[in-house]
Amino acid sequence: MSQEEKFISHLAEGQVYKKDYIIMGTGILNGEAVSGAQIKVPLKTMNRHGLIAGATGTGKTKTLQVIAEQLSLKGVPSVLMDLKGDLSGLAQPGEASDFILKRSQKIGVDYEPMGLPVELMSISKEKGVKLKATVSEFGPILISQILDLNDTQGGVISLVFRYCDTHHLPLVDLKDLKRVLQFIVNEGKAAITKEFGSVSSASVNTIMRKIIELEQQGAERFFGEKSFDVEDFVRTKNGKGVISVIRLTDIQSTPKLFSTFMLSILSEIYETFPEQGDADQPKLCLFIDEAHLVFSTASKDLLEKIEAIIKLIRSKGVGVYFCTQTPTDVPDSVLGQLGLKVQHALRAFTAKDRKAITKTAENYPDSPFYDTSKVLTSMGIGEALITALNEKGIPTPLAHTLVRAPISRMDILTNSEIDDLVNKSSLTSKYNEDIDRESAFELLEKKMNQIEKEQEKAVLPGPSSRSKTASRTKEDESLIEELSKNTMVRQLGRTIFRELTRGILGSFTRKR
Repeated sequence: MSQEEKFISHLAEGQVYKKDYIIMGTGILNGEAVSGAQIKVPLKTMNRHGLIAGATGTGKTKTLQVIAEQLSLKGVPSVLMDLKGDLSGLAQPGEASDFILKRSQKIGVDYEPMGLPVELMSISKEKGVKLKATVSEFGPILISQILDLNDTQGGVISLVFRYCDTHHLPLVDLKDLKRVLQFIVNEGKAAITKEFGSVSSASVNTIMRKIIELEQQGAERFFGEKSFDVEDFVRTKNGKGVISVIRLTDIQSTPKLFSTFMLSILSEIYETFPEQGDADQPKLCLFIDEAHLVFSTASKDLLEKIEAIIKLIRSKGVGVYFCTQTPTDVPDSVLGQLGLKVQHALRAFTAKDRKAITKTAENYPDSPFYDTSKVLTSMGIGEALITALNEKGIPTPLAHTLVRAPISRMDILTNSEIDDLVNKSSLTSKYNEDIDRESAFELLEKKMNQIEKEQEKAVLPGPSSRSKTASRTKEDESLIEELSKNTMVRQLGRTIFRELTRGILGSFTRKR
């Protein structure tokens, strides 16, 4: 048996596929592509998550593009978080150059250029379907973790949510959350203390500062209505899975917003999707480019939340794929959950780089045909070390792979093509209308204005004053208990508070 035959036989161990699969490329031995050594990944295990890693310029994004294309052709929708802005080309066919045709021939696949069904989305100023969520939908625990609050501060957030639930105050955006926080330590202090106990002003001030930090990263565009329904990610068109490309090029410098958004999507999918069990193909796959931005800024609690969701979400038929430079960018607790690993070349310019490469090599199965550490630094563009899970959940042999070329455009769309795609979208009209309904901010402002008027009338003598005072509810009396001791002091104190707060937290007045 020749070395090539041994190589093909080695790669074929456990590679008996009864179900459908995608072809990633063909194996490379001694620097040459080996025909008959196709590297396949079964759809059945694509919900076991994955990693696409490698140095800048080695082909990570194109590999991500290939996987999304092949999933779409199999009817599996996907969500791509595009931080570099180079994935919109999925909507247009690629170019059948001589180089790509020869590459496809070596791999043993036909090259048929085509565009895939693409939906452009955004959480910022980028063009596309606007993705939003309300503060209430996040819930107190997730909001506390995103803001990196301690137990005491998290307790205040839980109190806020509880108070708003019982008093029918919708928490839609961050403005609502800030207004309720101001309320519980100022106008409503007496009522809150009576119902829940005293709340520390210092804790509220700390929470306020952290909310402002999140707002400065653009979060006010994300929190609001109309809330995005994650079921709209799971769509097909003409038998092909729709690829939702979330354009995030303008939030690279705001990693907290990115991690907030990513975790909210994962949480919503986990809470919404039914249990799917061990299906023949995934229901949805999510690809997170520049994944180090998620983990480098996440708190310990947030990392634990991500780890828990990654462990559990696969039972919903959802696969999560992280795209980053080195596997060490991903915490070990998450890395251990990843079934498919695609490792592009790494560069060793320093002693630290060489140590990182040695550590990276330890994440992959040993191979009798490769010295993994050497291969990691010698691979060309569009080559990768690949190991996946077979249909029985067993890791496949490590293969130095010539990765197939994308069938869609390997460049971005033009502005006119983007406009055309957005205008034709059925989701644009559904989600791109700004809704500013009456929520906690307006309701509290209206209530306090009403109380002020009643206070002003209360100081005037006469039977009408007595009757209005008698008609007040116990709740209103508790709200104004401290403020009603002296009208002049109350008005002066309220004015000073508003002016101080405007200087520190911004205007109370809604911008229209």
